[in-house]
Amino acid sequence: MTGRGHRAVLPPTDHHAELLLAPDGLAVTVVNKAGYTKEFDFAELSAAEPMQRSLAEVFAAQSRHWTSHRTAVNNWKQLVVFTRFLTQLESPPEDLGDLTTATLKRWRTLHIGTRTGAFTLSTVRTLLRRDPRLADGPVADELARRIPTGKSATPSYEEGERERIVLTAQRQFRSALLRIRENTCLLESWRAGGVLAGSREWRIGQILDHLANTGEVPQVTFPGGQSHVKHRALLGGASPAKTWGRLFLTRPEITALAVLLTDQFAWNLAAYDRLPAPTTAPSSGERTAVTYQMRLEKRRAGGGRWFSTENVTDSGAGSPGRLITQALEATAHGRALAARLTPGTDLLMVARTRQQGPGHQDMDRPRPAGPLVFGVSSRDAEFWVACHHLSGSPFRRIRRTTVIREGRPLQHSQGTHESVYVLPDEHVQRASRSVFETGALEALEQAEALVFGGHLAAEAEPAHEETVTADCSDQETSPWPGPEGGCGAAFLLCLACKNAYVHPGHHPRLAHLHQQLESMRSVLDDRIWNEHWSDHLLRLEDLRGKVGPAAWSAALARVTDTDRSLAQLLVKGDLTP
Repeated sequence: MTGRGHRAVLPPTDHHAELLLAPDGLAVTVVNKAGYTKEFDFAELSAAEPMQRSLAEVFAAQSRHWTSHRTAVNNWKQLVVFTRFLTQLESPPEDLGDLTTATLKRWRTLHIGTRTGAFTLSTVRTLLRRDPRLADGPVADELARRIPTGKSATPSYEEGERERIVLTAQRQFRSALLRIRENTCLLESWRAGGVLAGSREWRIGQILDHLANTGEVPQVTFPGGQSHVKHRALLGGASPAKTWGRLFLTRPEITALAVLLTDQFAWNLAAYDRLPAPTTAPSSGERTAVTYQMRLEKRRAGGGRWFSTENVTDSGAGSPGRLITQALEATAHGRALAARLTPGTDLLMVARTRQQGPGHQDMDRPRPAGPLVFGVSSRDAEFWVACHHLSGSPFRRIRRTTVIREGRPLQHSQGTHESVYVLPDEHVQRASRSVFETGALEALEQAEALVFGGHLAAEAEPAHEETVTADCSDQETSPWPGPEGGCGAAFLLCLACKNAYVHPGHHPRLAHLHQQLESMRSVLDDRIWNEHWSDHLLRLEDLRGKVGPAAWSAALARVTDTDRSLAQLLVKGDLTP
């Protein structure tokens, strides 16, 4: 039965599960989410054959949880590093069962010092622990040792750096959008019969119609087999911007759009490969605004949590949804052509590739449709950065910058937001120093307000004025001046004043008052207790620590009836200054 109570449907009679491990035990086939396969030949590893077979088994077992070839390739690369390490030992182990704690300690020491090394250790450990021979014993204990993740090597951008990258992307995408918008207007006028037949605009409109239907402007083929643009003079040249780029984004331009989307929404680079064109959701009470429903795919979230939906509203210039509106406009012809070439295709991030032909080896990404490609690859990002003389791939850093700027989790959990994005970031740490300093000073001020603020004296000073709880050295400089001068504080606040002096003659009364306040705590409501008496008890306890527990306890034996009466008046609030 399924989780909803329906009877499960049996598979076809000829159905059989894909065999991940080849019959010879030396090859593993990994199937990605799209159904494409990739084979890994473990005979290529520099290790003994028993070791190759054992590694193939654990690799095949772990690969059942993978949905992409990229994950498989990353695991394979780490196994290559591991087996190369084993072959360099004086006595290389023949099989996984021959691994010793000394070997694993040496392996750990070699890689534990770097973030990349920690990733290698973690990846190989996950695979090795699938072997039952390494499930217990000293080797298992060594594999179970904690591997520190290390400090993140991807800081957020300084505001100036971010502005430079975003401005570069805005200029490139804006130029492409205006180009496509201008040619789209001409094409629509031509199709509606609004252009004078035979004119230059009419002839260009005819070429644009051919371009929209095929993805290419008319070509002429010479006897040698070379193709050239047929109407080069009419179009003004043979560059992409003058030919097929009139209606389609180039790969650098779709990359610029992705940079802007990442800066706006903190979407991951991998999300653009399969980002569907948004649907329009109704905007309640709005006639001029349009709300787009974006469906994001997050492969790393785990089964059942791959997809999430975000609503983005275009309510005018400067609103988050305006960029989505512009993206739909810039990719309209590409999406229409893709739907004709490959029915059912409706991906937002579509571009026209300059050179067509074989060579698309990344089977985790969508297949090209004729001259069209989808999404943004890491190579696209590297090429874009190099063309604009920038450093590093911008997507991770812009994503981190956006998450920190927004100050809330975006496509990840609260724990990931704090531990991966906020706390390790150098810019956050620098910006937080003043906040931490202010908080520490405030905490110190609050702590000082809840301790005994006066002075301990060996005996009474005749020049001081006696109060119920202490002797006062100067009422005119009180922190709580009265409306007519002097001190306006209640007697219990004397213990918080720097002008207060407490000598042994006060100890019996204060020790008895401390007992009375503690007895009240058990009978009063917590809210009332904390509001009226908590601070005074804390000051008395601090004073007790300064006097000493022995002297404090001895003072209780000297409590007089006067002390008891005054303490009773104080807790009742009947004794006022």
